[in-house]
Amino acid sequence: MTYSSRLPGFFQLPPQERAQRVADLVGLSDEERALLAGAHADDLARSDRMIENVIGTYAMPLAVATNMQVNGRDVLVPMAIEEPSVVAGLSYAARMARNGGGFVAMTDEPLMIGQIQVLDVPDLHAARLRILAAHQRLLEHANAQDPVIVSLGGGAREIEVRLFERGPVPMLVVHLIYDARDAMGANTINTAAEALTPLIEELSGGRVGLRILSNLADRRLARATCVVPKQILAQEGCTPEEGVARILEAYAFAAADPYRAATHNKGVMNGIDAVVIATGNDWRAIEAGVHAYAARNGDYRPVTAWERSAEGDLVGTIEIPLAVGTVGGATRVHPMARLALKILGVQSARDLAGIMAAVGLAQNLAALRALAMEGIQRGHMKLHARQVAISVGAEGDQVDAVAARLAAEGVVRPDRAEAILHELREA
Repeated sequence: MTYSSRLPGFFQLPPQERAQRVADLVGLSDEERALLAGAHADDLARSDRMIENVIGTYAMPLAVATNMQVNGRDVLVPMAIEEPSVVAGLSYAARMARNGGGFVAMTDEPLMIGQIQVLDVPDLHAARLRILAAHQRLLEHANAQDPVIVSLGGGAREIEVRLFERGPVPMLVVHLIYDARDAMGANTINTAAEALTPLIEELSGGRVGLRILSNLADRRLARATCVVPKQILAQEGCTPEEGVARILEAYAFAAADPYRAATHNKGVMNGIDAVVIATGNDWRAIEAGVHAYAARNGDYRPVTAWERSAEGDLVGTIEIPLAVGTVGGATRVHPMARLALKILGVQSARDLAGIMAAVGLAQNLAALRALAMEGIQRGHMKLHARQVAISVGAEGDQVDAVAARLAAEGVVRPDRAEAILHELREA
């Protein structure tokens, strides 16, 4: 089938007509057309106001992880994710940490960085000093752009100037350090950075290029720690001391090897991303910031650390940038995001970031325990078997029956699932 993707006026059509147009072009079946048409009218209208060229809505499972205790408060954690074993793993690890007092979380002030690139500067070092000397004038002008956030205690805090003398294009970069309060802050900071353009050009004698927020929010770190009593790790035939040692050996692999560290950190983000998505925050920005932070010293490192305490217990820590908000963007537009925030019971963006950091640490604990003690596939494939069963057409009680057979046989593949389903239907 060939067709042209050049669709003049497509963006002006209502969502239902766009969906019909796409269905006709690519030859969707009646069943596939019904999937697009199944979106609730209110959801479709809301989505059409959020992004461009909407043709439907895409639902993800929304779950709640249990057993989490952060800073002495019990928390139910809403998670939007499709990957099996993540929610179960988090709930299990949270119960392990609960025996050691749960998680303690700490967060920095919500400081973000707006970057202003300045080119064609005749005297980089002198320009830097002129800009720094005028920092109060620049801060006042930046704060004038959003008096509301200033009235709430936020706003521009500091001006920094970095020099890049080498490379194909010498430049200086002005950093506007901005307190975003309970917002993620991208729109506010971008507006302030753009407003500073004339003053920066006047002071530097150069030409301003890009003006944009940085997603490496290393002024806005979230940290969490937990203690897992060694007795809890007496599993899979291990003594308590051996259980602790296995977790530490697994962590040492990630600390030594970036190939392992990438997967180690992916496991951390399994939990964090699911909460970020559930609360309507920008998971792409969070991912970019966390991975950049993991490589900030020139080599890619795990964002968690695991140690043995003086008493022999397992101690875990995490430190990552988490620029999340509880106001603005999808957090206030999307009703499920508002619902997720209510379930969490958070009072501020810093509260939210602290819980997310604890979730990341717990998720890492779950992954390391599974890897080091039972192999990652044993528990994961039991849950994955349900997805495989559904993918071959199992319905109702058939899903559990097919999944149970797959798990028992240790062969979780679509061809085997089809064979088992056929047997059940023939019986």
